[in-house]
Amino acid sequence: MNIIVGVADLKVSNDPLATIVTYSLGSCIGISIYDPVAKVGGLLHYMLPDSSIDKVKAKNNPSMFADTGIPRLFKTAYELYAKKQRMKVVIVGGGQVLDQKGFFNIGKRNFMELKKIFWKNNVISDFEDVGGNANRTVRLQISTGQTFIKNSVTGEKIV
Repeated sequence: MNIIVGVADLKVSNDPLATIVTYSLGSCIGISIYDPVAKVGGLLHYMLPDSSIDKVKAKNNPSMFADTGIPRLFKTAYELYAKKQRMKVVIVGGGQVLDQKGFFNIGKRNFMELKKIFWKNNVISDFEDVGGNANRTVRLQISTGQTFIKNSVTGEKIV
């Protein structure tokens, strides 16, 4: 059973039959987390680094922003008995897909905000596939914890 994560969305599951998937990460960032003991996994697809640009949107949809979406992803996983110290963390996206000249640098800014949040909260990523010009799709298989990353240029890999 596929659980689809849209843009500015997150899903967490402990259903061993589930695969959580998000499509077309460009400048957006996808974060896959998985606790192999609790068999709980989650996926966040956020668009922008900082919720201060629109407090109303951040309140209505915290998954749109790094600074509100990342804490919510982890807290939702904790509700299903996941523990931060056991989590496998994969970061994907942060490309420069629509901004070829780098005027806005949304992908880089998204990634830098994530790194600040992770540093403050003592979270270390296990794998990163960020930057470049390719779109990516991410699938997290709850039964195994495997994260599949499909890059529009280089193909699919399992991490």
